[in-house]
Amino acid sequence: MKIELAYGKRGVILDVPDAVEASVIRKTALPVPSEPARVIGEALDAPIDLPRLEEAAKGARSACILICDITRPVPNRLFLRPLIDRITGAGVPLAGITVLIATGLHRPNLGDELAELVGDPWVLENVAVVNHDARNDADHVMLGRTGTRGSPVGIDRRFVEADIRIATGLVEPHFMAGYSGGRKVIAPGVAHHTTIRTFHSARFMEDPAATSCNLDGNPLHEEQLEIVKMIGGPIYGLNTIIDEHRNLIFASFGDIIASHLAAVRFVRHSIEVKVPRKFMTVVTSAAGYPLDRTYYQTVKGMVTPIDILAEGGTLIIVSECGEGIGSAEFRAAQQRLVDLGPAAFLDTLTAKTLADVDEWQTEMQLKPMRIGSIVLVAPELSAADRAVTGVRCRDDLGAALAEVLAENGSAEIAVIPEGPYVVPFHVAA
Repeated sequence: MKIELAYGKRGVILDVPDAVEASVIRKTALPVPSEPARVIGEALDAPIDLPRLEEAAKGARSACILICDITRPVPNRLFLRPLIDRITGAGVPLAGITVLIATGLHRPNLGDELAELVGDPWVLENVAVVNHDARNDADHVMLGRTGTRGSPVGIDRRFVEADIRIATGLVEPHFMAGYSGGRKVIAPGVAHHTTIRTFHSARFMEDPAATSCNLDGNPLHEEQLEIVKMIGGPIYGLNTIIDEHRNLIFASFGDIIASHLAAVRFVRHSIEVKVPRKFMTVVTSAAGYPLDRTYYQTVKGMVTPIDILAEGGTLIIVSECGEGIGSAEFRAAQQRLVDLGPAAFLDTLTAKTLADVDEWQTEMQLKPMRIGSIVLVAPELSAADRAVTGVRCRDDLGAALAEVLAENGSAEIAVIPEGPYVVPFHVAA
């Protein structure tokens, strides 16, 4: 059996030997609309719990539209111009509109990458498109602390002070916040570094409710909702859902909280896959381009399938990692993991109120390591980068599978071609 896994822009083929039984875990297929522009238009025409954008923008002089950074394949090309046209049609000047890239603490998107991200030359030529900088204090309005957990709240002032505020994004599983999109595009998307580092401290990350596809009692989700209320309304949300071929299949628009929940309700039965057993060998991907550009983002694909990984089993993950390990801060955290070992590394995190930048991803890597072992297939990753992954590295997917099968002594495997965009849950038959 040959199975294509998401890998970079081209994919990679896993050749499963005849003697091996492979259970392929995919999303439940959803219909693909023939006219994606119509899907966007219908969503904009029927906002949830808020007036139409054209009505809300009357008398406004400024607008801020948040978009996700390059790590997420959001179809910005489909909706930025329609949003801008409706805003300007209500009288807001083009000079008053800002498209703000919700980078969180990721690097900025510039040059050709920026053009790819926006996807519409007209937008780049006519509207200010800027990157959020979480470390620039002057860019933020400090709103105080959340009442429940005391998190410091700072949000980019270009968003807070705009007359019209819109957060756009992709609704997909998220291994900490349950689902991405909606409120998450604001925080951590355009939040101050202290807000982001509080969210990503061990106090949140080690909470069992801070996990994939869960919003109930999830401390990250609850803090994000409180931050939305602290900013004050109205805040619009435009939420998109795509299939594994990056086709738009759904969009919702309206109140940022209500429209996000509508998108979650639409997609969760497709994404959350019930699996009747656990496996000693799980083969997955880091979701391909753009998510698998770094090892930092690859960790997401290690975490989402752990519910079906048997104790002592092996997770094989394939990732292009064309940009290497990730940030200097992440490299430092990975080096500490390698030097200290998992238990001692975690001990260094638990007393911190503010996490060090990007060390939270190393903390998340500990979750699958507590269950079994990890084999990374990333032939483009340098020897220096491999040395700080903390996992076994191989160059060839087929050879890695043969090695692991020989070690585990089981001829049954699970294969998740789309990686972290699909979340399997073990449900006993």
